[in-house]
Amino acid sequence: MTPQPRASTRSGRLLVAAAIVLLALNLRVAVGSLGVVLGPVRADLDMSTAVGGILTTVPVVCFALFGVGAHGVVKRLGLHRTAALVLALITIGLSLRAVADSAALFMLCTTIALAGAAMGNIILPPLVKVHFPDRIALLSSLYGAALMAGATLGSAATVPLSDALGGWRQGLALWAALSLVVLLPWLALLRDDVRTDPTGSRRLQVKEVVRSPLAWAMVLLFGSQSAGAYAQFGWFPEILTDAGLSNAYAGAMLGLLSGVGIPLTLALPWLMRIVGDRPILPVAFATVTAAGWLGVLIAPTTLTWVWAVLLGLGGGAFTWTLTMIGKRTRTSAGTTTLSVFTQGPGYLIGGIGPLGVGILHDATGSWTSSLIGLMVLAVVIAVAGWYVARPVMLEDTLGAPRPRDRISS
Repeated sequence: MTPQPRASTRSGRLLVAAAIVLLALNLRVAVGSLGVVLGPVRADLDMSTAVGGILTTVPVVCFALFGVGAHGVVKRLGLHRTAALVLALITIGLSLRAVADSAALFMLCTTIALAGAAMGNIILPPLVKVHFPDRIALLSSLYGAALMAGATLGSAATVPLSDALGGWRQGLALWAALSLVVLLPWLALLRDDVRTDPTGSRRLQVKEVVRSPLAWAMVLLFGSQSAGAYAQFGWFPEILTDAGLSNAYAGAMLGLLSGVGIPLTLALPWLMRIVGDRPILPVAFATVTAAGWLGVLIAPTTLTWVWAVLLGLGGGAFTWTLTMIGKRTRTSAGTTTLSVFTQGPGYLIGGIGPLGVGILHDATGSWTSSLIGLMVLAVVIAVAGWYVARPVMLEDTLGAPRPRDRISS
């Protein structure tokens, strides 16, 4: 395989950029499309409430477990072949679950699709590092927005599509067609596949990264923002309805919360250029998140849209964190290792968020303790983000020798 760290022509760079953004668009569709039709799915497949509950936790578990294995897959196949494998798994999983005739088979097919999505999460930062080392913030913001758009599109369009096409099976199957189409540009890129270390630099092992304070700060940052985000999407509407708002209004507020994050994510490159290496952005994300939850705690039915907007703005921590995976490593090989180390444990921590909110609510009979806990998570984002914002590279925290031909961040 001939190393080709970046496309050499304008058209080549545009093709790779489009392929990366379209790949990201498909990584949340499997999750976003299921929740809105879970009721009909459970009814048709005779799925118990317990199994349905397990199904809602499968994404975060898959993102953690299969994401860790992505490092070895990339090492053997290369980044472009891994991207093609990701989309193939998503296509197969989504296609088969649309025709599944049992809860067990539906669960298996969903897991196949999510295994692909988990590996896709991991390879996005090194893909950007290899092909666009001079545009990390821009490409990271574009694929971050695509991730959000994919989740929003899946949740917003699946029910209308299901109604128009004759049922939830047709509505879910249509997303397999999207991933199949997106697979095509990656097939065209296979002949110019790249490894994660096109400069021939020393490959970092995960066991080396364990001793890096920067790596653990990344884990805490990613985990705390993921825990808060999953808690938002899992419990925010119910918190509002328990306060007396209608289901329709609560759903609209969740939609507003999600939608605010897309333009903010697209504005991140500009914001990052302004603030430089100062920790202004993570502290700002943490502050508006805490303020949003405080508003929900004190006055959930008053200015609810303001609290939703604040929480949506706080969600910018997600894309900023993914961007810092590339900006705090010297080589794309280091980016892959840090991506695996950050997202694997980070998603496991993220799964604790909605679970902990539910447990605290059941134990206390109110949402107060849960909301205070979510505000504490915002403090963790600020502290860990402050550390990550410092201009220190992962490789330097390990005492590793610098590569002779390093890729600039």
